[in-house]
Formats: sequence, C-alpha cells, structure tokens
Amino acid sequence: MIEWQHIFTGSQIVPIPAALSQKQFNTRWQALCRPSQLQAPLQWRDWLLDRGSLTRRLVQLSNSNFRVEVLGQHWAIPTASERKALGMRCRQKALIREVQLIGHDQAWVYARSILPAATLTGRQRQLALLGSRSLGTMLFSEPTMQRSPLQISQLHLHTGETAWARRSVFNLAGKPLLVCEVFLPALLQVE
Repeated sequence: MIEWQHIFTGSQIVPIPAALSQKQFNTRWQALCRPSQLQAPLQWRDWLLDRGSLTRRLVQLSNSNFRVEVLGQHWAIPTASERKALGMRCRQKALIREVQLIGHDQAWVYARSILPAATLTGRQRQLALLGSRSLGTMLFSEPTMQRSPLQISQLHLHTGETAWARRSVFNLAGKPLLVCEVFLPALLQVE
C-alpha cells in the first residue's frame, strides 16, 4: 500500500493531488530563466533541472523495478494557473491525468498532466488511452516534441518536509499539454 504525501495549505492538510488541483491553493511557479538562481537544495537541483526523460531516469535508478500507478483520469476544468500556461479559455475542459511514479514499491514522483481536448486529436488521440503506460516515454519518443522552459515550485508537506516540483508545456505537432512533477522525499533515499 502506498502512503499519500500531503501538503499543509495554511489551514488544512490535504493530499498532494488535491492541493495541486484546488482552486484556492496558491501554487507559485517560478520561471527558471537562470538555473544558477534556483533556491532548491543541491540534492534536488539535478532532478529539477534535468530536461531529459524523467521516466527513463527513474527506470534506471530502480533497476527496472518501476511502474506507473494511475490515481485518476477525468475531464475537468484545469486550475487558472494551468489554463494560463496552456493558453486555454476559462470554461474549457481538459483531460486531467494524475499518477504516481513508483520505484521499489515507493512513490517517488506525483505527476499531474493536463491535456486539452484540442490536443487529443489525430495521432495524439492515443494520449487519452495510456492506462498505466508512461506519458514521458511517449513524449520523448515523439519527433515533433518541443518543451517549454521549466517552471519550479516549492511545496510544504504535513511532515515538515519540502517537496520540490517542476512543470513545463510540451508541444506535439504544435498541440500543447502541461506536465507537473512533484518530487517526493522518498526519492532521495534511493540515491
């Protein structure tokens, strides 16, 4: 059984997925223009700044003892911050996919992906049918893939620990989707 990580939002403790999707939760994202200005601790910087495939790196770290656990996938209106990043209008719905990336039976990363309906057309329709397959594997095998600069955020867990997160917009044949990855403290215990 996987233990949920939580965030303290000032007045309540909520699971990371709920905290990232609640409209009242103010997740501040910092554009990463100069990596040298990143305030994250050294042990997290390599994870936050790596522009390669996170899935590939986690598979290697786990000696292939890796899996994707789907927490939920549904159509909903993204948060204001997510809509802004994707250039979406207020009432537009998107497919929201929430997963945990698990190595050695521990949740290492929580990921939330926002896929606008307009993105899920043509060859990209298959993104809605991933199941427990990794979105990252598909993204990094797509020759048309382009990635926007990373944005970074720091989240405070109820345990007193800090979780660092990053997000970026991927474009596949000019169609955008947003991927947010929260690096959980258990990941540092592996290296």
